[in-house]
Amino acid sequence: MDVHEFPILAAVLTIAAIAAMFAVRLKQPLIVAFIGVGILVGPVGLGWVTTDGTMELLAHLGIAVLLFLVGLRLDLHLVKTTGPVALATGLGQVIFTSVVGYFIAIALGMDTVTALYVAVALTFSSTIIIVKLLSDKRELEQLHGRIAVGFLIVQDIIVVLVMIAITAFGQEAQDNVALGVVEVVAKGIGLLIGIVLLAKYVLPRVLHSVAQSQELLVLFGISYAVAVAAFSDWLGFSSEVGAFLAGVSLASTPYRDALGSRLVSLRDFLLLFFFLVLGAQLEFTDAGQQIKEALIFSAFVLFGNPLIVILIMALMRYPVRVGFLAGLTVAQISEFSLILAALGLSLGHITNATVSLITVVGLITIGGSTYLILYSHQIYAKIGRWLEILDRSSTRKVDLSDDQSDVDVIVYGLGRFGGPVADRLGANGWKVLAVDFDPRRISNNRRPGVTAIFGSAEDIQFLETLPLGRARAVVSTIPDIDANRALIVGLEHHSYTGCVAIVALNDHDAHELSLRNIDCVLEPYVIAADVSAERIEHIVRGPDSSFEHGPESHA
Repeated sequence: MDVHEFPILAAVLTIAAIAAMFAVRLKQPLIVAFIGVGILVGPVGLGWVTTDGTMELLAHLGIAVLLFLVGLRLDLHLVKTTGPVALATGLGQVIFTSVVGYFIAIALGMDTVTALYVAVALTFSSTIIIVKLLSDKRELEQLHGRIAVGFLIVQDIIVVLVMIAITAFGQEAQDNVALGVVEVVAKGIGLLIGIVLLAKYVLPRVLHSVAQSQELLVLFGISYAVAVAAFSDWLGFSSEVGAFLAGVSLASTPYRDALGSRLVSLRDFLLLFFFLVLGAQLEFTDAGQQIKEALIFSAFVLFGNPLIVILIMALMRYPVRVGFLAGLTVAQISEFSLILAALGLSLGHITNATVSLITVVGLITIGGSTYLILYSHQIYAKIGRWLEILDRSSTRKVDLSDDQSDVDVIVYGLGRFGGPVADRLGANGWKVLAVDFDPRRISNNRRPGVTAIFGSAEDIQFLETLPLGRARAVVSTIPDIDANRALIVGLEHHSYTGCVAIVALNDHDAHELSLRNIDCVLEPYVIAADVSAERIEHIVRGPDSSFEHGPESHA
């Protein structure tokens, strides 16, 4: 049956909904359930879904919307801070995985060409799956999330170059490889220039007119993202690159939040088809004979890829915890690996057996890495102490002058809550030492009375470099309960006698912290709700009304 038939589509959606309900009930990732449904309804199973029909079109649309939203929320200032680590990590991981993967394939008895294909297939990670998982966990804006997106972009660029090289090699025109690379670079520069010109001269005027209707704004956003994605694909780049650039071109406009909030539900629905199609295109022709090889390669991807990312980021003196969380995002191979295998098969470089092997590795690593990313913090809590030997972040010497070392308050975190707290304390005359592990926040700190330094709340040795003996209080505005637990333990280890205040974002964390030996639990949402309610009452009653607790009491 053709996939475009309405009853088939209805049946597939029904099965997906039932599988999703069971997954939620069993507390399993929806992505794994959807890929399983794709296998069931695909050519391997019931044969309802093919990889060249309507569902593939819907899958491409979902990918475009996803990457458009990622670009829409990209802060261009991040390039200056996360660019170097993203480039180093992306290139380092690609080189490490391809070289080691090649020698593993040779050791397993593969010929040179097959080993090259397998090694390269193990290199690339799935941008779509990683961004979806990080977005669901609300970690896309955190430091490790931004670094992960950065080196995934590096991988996507390398994918384009690899595809060009393989195609040229298949046509037995070796001298076309360099020409192809030059051509793609020229096209890339032209695409970027075009996007910049659109963002500067055209889009602001168009959006001002379009935004008068919310429905038209959403329609324009989707059509613009898909159009740029299609144009990028026509130039020889992936459609993902174009959709991402389309989002970046609108990131500086005042309409990005309105667009982003309205497209989230559409993104989640359309991505269902991506995972269905991904499952449907998996081939298991010779899988039974390749379990041993598949398990070896899967173990290498699941553990070797994250390790090299941790090592590179540790050498660049990022905290091991950041490297660990970012490293888990490369613990799988991507849909590009399957496309690469299909290309090699069409060119006669590899056999169906190799395609089947890459497919099985993809299924194992995608499923395994999904669990690793979803439970990353719990995993780190168990094994973090074994990774501390790699941590070089504490070697960053805190160079404080005499007047800066005489601090009143040490504030951990310069985020949405911590930044204003440090501002208010500094403006009120207190000497504040702010600690954050985001280099961007450190370099952008211009707060009067506030000195910002690089550091991690989970680094107990780092506390030795801080003037704890002079500080009257230590305040953590970090929303992560694990980091706050580590900070409390570190302060107790150093026998800190000043006041300690810790942030809690929910009742569970607040209750746990209240049982600890700290002076104050800060609940930003509760405080904001109290102040907001009082100000609303003040507005409703009128400016001449008075009540016992006015908003001024919270200033």
